Formats: sequence, C-alpha cells, structure tokens
Amino acid sequence: MGAMAAGKGEAPSAVSGAAVRWPTLIGSPVLDSLHPVIEHSRDVRTSIDKIVEVAGWMAYEELPMPDYQIPFGVEQGGADDVIDFILTAGCVDTAFTDFSTHVKFLVDYAGRYWSDSDGLFACMRRAMDNGVPILDGQFLAGVTRPEMERIFAANIELPMLDEKTEIWHQVGAVLAENYDGRFHNFVKSCPARLYDNGAGLIDRMVKEFPRFNDVSPYDGATIKLYKLPQLGTWFIHSALRKSGQFPITDVDKMTAFADYIVPVALRLLGILGYSPELEHTINTYAMVPRDSRQEVEIRAHCIYATALLCEEINKLRPKDQQTIIPQIDARLWTHYHTTWWPHHLTRTIMY
Repeated sequence: MGAMAAGKGEAPSAVSGAAVRWPTLIGSPVLDSLHPVIEHSRDVRTSIDKIVEVAGWMAYEELPMPDYQIPFGVEQGGADDVIDFILTAGCVDTAFTDFSTHVKFLVDYAGRYWSDSDGLFACMRRAMDNGVPILDGQFLAGVTRPEMERIFAANIELPMLDEKTEIWHQVGAVLAENYDGRFHNFVKSCPARLYDNGAGLIDRMVKEFPRFNDVSPYDGATIKLYKLPQLGTWFIHSALRKSGQFPITDVDKMTAFADYIVPVALRLLGILGYSPELEHTINTYAMVPRDSRQEVEIRAHCIYATALLCEEINKLRPKDQQTIIPQIDARLWTHYHTTWWPHHLTRTIMY
C-alpha cells in the first residue's frame, strides 16, 4: 500500500476473462458497458484481493453523504438557480491545469484565491455579480471568445477555452430553443430517475446535449463513462436532497466519476495496477491520448473497481449504514486530490 508499493510498476493479480467478477447490487448502462474493457485489458488490472483488503478497514469509516454547499450564495435564488448554476458550470468543468507549464488555474475573488472547479465557480459568480446573464441559454449560445476571456480572467487563460466556448454555444442553443433558456426547465421535463428505458434524466442529457455524451470506442464496442452528467446530477442531489426539491429514485445506479484523481487513489491503494509502459507514461508526464486503449482502460477500471469496493464495504456494514458508490468516490477524491503522485494527462473536454 502507498507510494512505495505503487512505484514498482507491476500490475497486481489480473482480473480477466472468466475470472472477472461483476457487482451484483447495482446496475447501470455505464457499468453494463464495461465488459469488453475489463475482460480484455492489456495495461490496467484490478486486484480483487486488494479490494477486499481495503474494504476491511474502509467499511468502518464514517463515509458520509457529502453535504455540498453551492458556492457564493447561489442557493439564495432557489432550487432553479442551483440547478442552472451547477449544470451550466458542469458543461465546462474540465481541464484546469495548463498542459505545457502545469500551472493551475487560480482566481482572486471575494478576498481569497480559488483554484480548479472552485475557481470556475468563482468566475461565474463574479460574472453574475457584474450582471452577466451567464445562466441564460440565449447568452451562452452567442457568447464570444473575448467575453469568455473576461468571464474567466485569472492567473492563466482557462485551459481549452476555445473548446469550452463552443460547448456553451451548443448547449445554449438547445436550451434557448427547447427549454426557455434554462437547465431547470429541462430537468423538470424528465422523470425522477437517472435511467428509465432511455427517457431518464441522464438518458436524455447524453442524447440532447452531445457535450455530455461521454463515450469511448474499445475493440469495436462503445464504452459509456458519463462522468459529467452523473457528477452534475450528484451535485444537485447532494445540494437539494434535504429540501426534497430534487427527488431521484435510482441514485444507487450512479457509478464513480472517472476522472484523473480517483484512479490515482486506487493505484496508491494497490487496487489498480498498470503495465510498466503505462506507468512510465504517467510518471514522465507524457500525454495519454483521448480514446486510446490506455485511457479507456484507466477510466473503465476506475468505475469497475469502485463498484466492487462499494459492494465489499456494504457486506461489512449494518443495513442502516449502507453506502453508495458516489460516497466511495468522494472518500477517494477528498483524500487524494492534492497528492503529489502523478496522474495521467489527457487533453479532453469529458473530465
């Protein structure tokens, strides 16, 4: 366990072919799509033994439901503003480190500095303070690059600003045309389920807003990863669950939010193992191309291993202390998002 074990560059006992064990307590289009990757991976492996070992002590931690506070007083505008803010921000909530200099995005707002996603939220709140209608689809559909530069003015240019401008154009056009310019109208038009025979909230998000259709090819199959649509929905659920203003009946169908950090946590815990070639790529800060075999394997095994870890933890917890996968994801992300251990680098708008 820990950095010394992770530094060997050797994969732990492999999970492949008939040896693959699948979680039995949850089911989602994301998890169901992973079979080709988990069964035929070349560069990433999941250790079932390590999952059982880690569950043996993590099961006794608190593992609370995250109590996300929507930043900068946005919640004062009510549930509709919370939904609009989270999903508008979620469209561009990716890539906060300059790919060349490795300098992180940092903004000075309200008397302190904010980085990463918090910096994005701060910039959006600052724009709202200045009267910019940043939550309105009509504005998003026509926002210019100079306006984006002003909205996200910080220590560095927001990485992938051109791509993020185009994302807001596309999303804003859909909102303006179909939902009176607001995400909360889209959400209210969906059933209180993530997945509902193609008509659930996430089912429709990935169909109506291509920016959320986080899928990758793998040996001729389509692998569904859905990081941002799940994460945005989870943030809204966590922020509004106490008030009952965002009821979702199948939140247990969520998987881990496959990003840069959770795979690092699983790697350092010995749950994930990488081939020497992939280990070298990550440790030398070389790019792992979007949709490459290695990138898809990292993300797929992150989702798969976290689902199994959650299941093993619940075997050890009483019925009134059962947990769901996003709580395990939060535990891993919170403890490891500031680690010095390198994560894979991929230029992508999906996470």
